[in-house]
Amino acid sequence: MTTATTRALRTTPPARTGETTARDSPATAMPSLPSLTGLRWMAALLVFGLHVNNFGYFGGTGGRLVTWGFGAGATGVSFFFVLSGFVLTWSARPRDRALAFWRRRIARVYPVHLVTLIVALVMAYSLAHQPRPTPKQALSNLLLLHSWWHPWWQTLDPVSWSLACEAFFYAAFPLLILLLRRLGARGSVALGALSVAAVMVLARADAHHWWTYPLYSFPAARLPEFVLGAVTARLVLLGRWRGPGLEASLALAIIGYFLVPQVTPGYSATMCTLAGFTLLIPAAAVADVQGLPSLWRRRRLVRLGELSFAFYMIHLLVLRAGTQLLGTKPHFGLLAGLAVTTAVFSVSLGLSWVLYEAVECPARRLLLRRRRRSAPEPDRVQASREAPAAARD
Repeated sequence: MTTATTRALRTTPPARTGETTARDSPATAMPSLPSLTGLRWMAALLVFGLHVNNFGYFGGTGGRLVTWGFGAGATGVSFFFVLSGFVLTWSARPRDRALAFWRRRIARVYPVHLVTLIVALVMAYSLAHQPRPTPKQALSNLLLLHSWWHPWWQTLDPVSWSLACEAFFYAAFPLLILLLRRLGARGSVALGALSVAAVMVLARADAHHWWTYPLYSFPAARLPEFVLGAVTARLVLLGRWRGPGLEASLALAIIGYFLVPQVTPGYSATMCTLAGFTLLIPAAAVADVQGLPSLWRRRRLVRLGELSFAFYMIHLLVLRAGTQLLGTKPHFGLLAGLAVTTAVFSVSLGLSWVLYEAVECPARRLLLRRRRRSAPEPDRVQASREAPAAARD
């Protein structure tokens, strides 16, 4: 990161609607944001803890502690959605074409999705007591459309429902970034306020069952979180972000996380963590840009963040396979539960490393090889900064 880049992001004056900033210049290389990669890992870990709790590894006091710590772990997916909007806006290329953007996103997420889908199919037809998908369910998973129809949303690899939401976000992003660049700072703030209002209305609608199916997994209902991430990134790029620092933002995110059990389960939990996540992500980005202290950019944490998408996609399949040995909801004591959880975590992490090194990275290089040969300008954003479908989700 150059001194000039840092100074520009600190002091960039408000941009008028349609005004081109230094960020929009092809020659400007944006700094990497390793803290966001580290935070990705923490969100993935929350989802893992939630699923360990759901599979009933712990009984008694251990079970109560795990429920207290990870019962709200589903909010990690909301973090992924906000993070995805932020990172894609941060890394958006000037004058980039929609087809080129979509090609990069497919290369980034689809190979791992395809491999885990195949693993899930093999498990469905080779292991006992595993649900078998219908041809329509399998096809909808393959095309990342299954979250649009609630009866299909958790077929095969259940966590891939969030990837179907991300696919919708990617489809909408070229229009969103065009809109943000024309709105300027004030218009972006207004769009963010509308997104918050949309989440509030949708949370109330879901809590009162105004719709036939829950909104938790419906892609259009999760779009406001993605838009909020994009808005905050745009404000940081314009030098107009005025949020609290990293420590205060983290405190708000933690408080919101532990408020989740007080609301109706499902989409309503989004309201508890939305403010904290929306403040935490740009605060971490600003800390990286300005060289401020950040726990989240430690080397090992960043490395785990690079593996987080693969970890997210494989861990639930490992937990499902484990039921063949451990049974359903075994409710172990504290020490036995910790030992089993450590084993499942280690297997999931090892497989995520294999997926990252043998599938995610080489497939991305292969799918983008022709594009890179024809376009000499290098990608200005490290692959490790890109959000999972998480998220990642």
